[in-house]
Amino acid sequence: MNDIQLHRLDLNLLVTFEALMDEGSVAGAANRLGKTPSAISHALGRLREQAGDPLLVKVGGRMQPSPFALRLIEDVRPILRAVQRAFAPPEPFDPATSRRVFRIAMPAMTSLIAEIFERLNREAPHVALEWASLDAGILTAVADEQIDLALMGADKTLPEGLMERRMAPLERLTFLRQGHPALANWNRQAWLDWPHVMVGMASAGRQTVEDHLRRDGLDRQVGARLSEFSGVAPLIARTNMLWTTVLPFMVRDIATYDLAVRHPPVDLPDFEFRFLWSSRLSADPGNRWLRDLVIGAYETLEREAKAARFSNGE
Repeated sequence: MNDIQLHRLDLNLLVTFEALMDEGSVAGAANRLGKTPSAISHALGRLREQAGDPLLVKVGGRMQPSPFALRLIEDVRPILRAVQRAFAPPEPFDPATSRRVFRIAMPAMTSLIAEIFERLNREAPHVALEWASLDAGILTAVADEQIDLALMGADKTLPEGLMERRMAPLERLTFLRQGHPALANWNRQAWLDWPHVMVGMASAGRQTVEDHLRRDGLDRQVGARLSEFSGVAPLIARTNMLWTTVLPFMVRDIATYDLAVRHPPVDLPDFEFRFLWSSRLSADPGNRWLRDLVIGAYETLEREAKAARFSNGE
C-alpha cells in the first residue's frame, strides 16, 4: 500500500468523515458542520480517492461504513480530539484560587515590595511570589522562563525571545535627612563631598551615575556600598549620607523617614525602566495577570510621585 502524503491531506476531510460516520447521511453531516450537501459529497469523494476505499455506501437510504471505515474511525477520533486539545484556548487563570508560584526579579525597593504584596494578598491570597535578585544572567533567566517578570534599566539591547514594556523616563533626585549640613549650601561641591550610598546591581540592570560623573571629570565620595535597596531610607535618615535615585521608589519614605529632596547639582540623565518577560509566556493567562498586577503597582508609585509635593529648597 502506498503511503499517504500527509501534506496533501486536508484535516477538514477527517472532520467530515467523523460527521458522516456519526450522522449516517450526507444531509445530516452537512447540517452538523454547517455546509452544503454538495460540499460534503465532494469531501467524501476526495476521502475515497485518498483512502482507496468507498468508506461509506448508501444502503436502504442510509450510509453504511465499509470495514476499512470502521477501523479508520477508531484512529481518527483520538487524532481529532488531540488537535482540539492542542488548539483549545488556555485554561483561565483564577487568582483567587490559584496556588501558583511566580518568580520576579527587580530592585527590592520597600515601597514597590509593599504595593505588590498588598495587591497579591487582596487578589490572590494563595499565590506565592519569589523575589529574585538582578544578577548578570538575568536576561538568559527570563528567556529560559526561570524568571516570570523582571524590571531593569532600558539601556541594553535585548536578545531574541524577550518582550518588553518601557516605562516613562524618571528624573534622578537626591535624598538626605532633614537638618543635613549640606542643605545650608546645596551646590555641586557639597554633593560631591558628602558621602553617598551606592547599591549594587548587575551590569545588565544598571544605568550608573558614575559613568556620567567620569565623563565630566567628577568624582563623588562613596560612604556605603549595599547589595539591596530596602535598607537605604533608614540609613540616610540616621546619617549624613546622600542617596540619588528616582522618586517613585522613595515617595512613601519621604514622610516616614523625614527626608529632604533636592535636585542633584550635577548633570545626570533620566532613568528609564522596562519590564521584561519571555515571549513564550506572553499569552499565558497567569503571566498576563502577574504582569498586570506588578506593572499596576509600579504605575501607582509613578502616579504618587507625579502628585508629590515636596520642598526642593528652591
